[in-house]
Amino acid sequence: MSESFDVAVIGAGPGGYVAAIRCAQLGLNTVCIDDWENSKGKASLGGTCLNVGCIPSKALLESSENYYRAIHKFSAHGIKVTEVTVDVPAMIARKDKIVKTFTSGIAALFKKNKVTSKQGRGTLVTAADNGRPWQIEVSNDNEVETIQAKYVIVATGSTPRQLSFISEDNDVILDNAGALALTEVPDRLGVIGAGVIGLEMGCVWRRLGAEVTILEAMPDFLAAADAQVAKEAYKVFRKEPGLSIQTGIDIKSVTSNKKDVIVEYADSNNALQKLTIDKLIVAVGRVPNTAGLGAQAVSLRIDDKGYIVVDEYCRTGLKNLFAVGDVVRGPMLAHKASEEGVAVAETISAMERGKNDTAYKIDFNTVPWVIYTSPEIAWVGKTEQELKTAGISYKAGQFPFIANGRARALGETPGFIKILADADTDRILGVHMLGPYASELISEAVVAMEFAASSEDIARIIHAHPSLSEVMHEAALNVDGRALHI
Repeated sequence: MSESFDVAVIGAGPGGYVAAIRCAQLGLNTVCIDDWENSKGKASLGGTCLNVGCIPSKALLESSENYYRAIHKFSAHGIKVTEVTVDVPAMIARKDKIVKTFTSGIAALFKKNKVTSKQGRGTLVTAADNGRPWQIEVSNDNEVETIQAKYVIVATGSTPRQLSFISEDNDVILDNAGALALTEVPDRLGVIGAGVIGLEMGCVWRRLGAEVTILEAMPDFLAAADAQVAKEAYKVFRKEPGLSIQTGIDIKSVTSNKKDVIVEYADSNNALQKLTIDKLIVAVGRVPNTAGLGAQAVSLRIDDKGYIVVDEYCRTGLKNLFAVGDVVRGPMLAHKASEEGVAVAETISAMERGKNDTAYKIDFNTVPWVIYTSPEIAWVGKTEQELKTAGISYKAGQFPFIANGRARALGETPGFIKILADADTDRILGVHMLGPYASELISEAVVAMEFAASSEDIARIIHAHPSLSEVMHEAALNVDGRALHI
């Protein structure tokens, strides 16, 4: 007889494993099914984020930043460093150790919370109907078992978008996983795509000494960000030695031989160009992962972009079937996936207690975005261009990091913080940052927006001195033109 559970979660990325833990905390008998294996063929929980995404990329970014500071910035502090070298295998080993620590940590959390973990691919076989539970097939190599669950949460994440004319081998033509596993610094590195992954990976290897060329199809740099932030970031990045960013390009062909990778493309003026490099990273976005899920067999709706169709509460329309994270609409961000996982777990718990009219959701307008370049880019809420398009009257205040004492002490002065507030109510509509530790500073903006704060609220809050958070304070003051230190 097959095992039976209250909840089955398919996928153990940030959406799936968090959903499973929260379900278990709420007293639901929960199983989490995941087929991810590490390079040694061992089960490795955490999905893309922990294995080949958020965590390993930040480990390498920190290592590359330390190397860059030692060579280019320590002397300004009176610290003389000679014969600085980089040991890429040691750097990769450190990254791998961090990844292993966290993936093993999820297994420990599952054990602590009594979540059953099953290694294998989860496939929906039979939908819940007339009192019957969901039937899910779990296949792992040649072993197949079927389990039952009253509720199912699909959290299968996303996979790298492929370009039909490029064959990635993770030797010379790399996806994000290959970009995190290089054993030496390439002399010449090309990156197709100037999104989050492309920029972060380009920054890692440029700071370690590679000549990096980033090719972006969109005419505008970082079109999703506030236009002023994107413009300033583009200017700052282009000043960095060894980094070239080209927008509005059209890739014509990519070929490789034993020595080089050759990219032929038309530039923004439609002139044909040829780029010869040692390695190429393809980072053109990600697509929802529904492969092998069995969506068609149970009539699960998939839209024309490949996303599972859900409502604002992550309900699919099929009885007791939910979906969260990258596989559904909304930003492909780990923290968005986790919060959706929590919301669904609490919705299921409410249903089990007979509260069928109780459901939880998250507000996409207060989901923070971060790009871990140097300087970092972060934002939450509406951009100026979005407010203008919507015809919303607003006022703006900004303040530069160069006028901040802590930023000066750090030697990290490029960038600014900008606050957008409703012209009539003063309620904060968006906050946009380019600067040191923007990934940490953005949280104040998120809290403020969640509590419907005004720019005056931030202006009246005492911020520690000297601290980078004072830039947020001064930007809020400047919404009404009363910044004190500029």
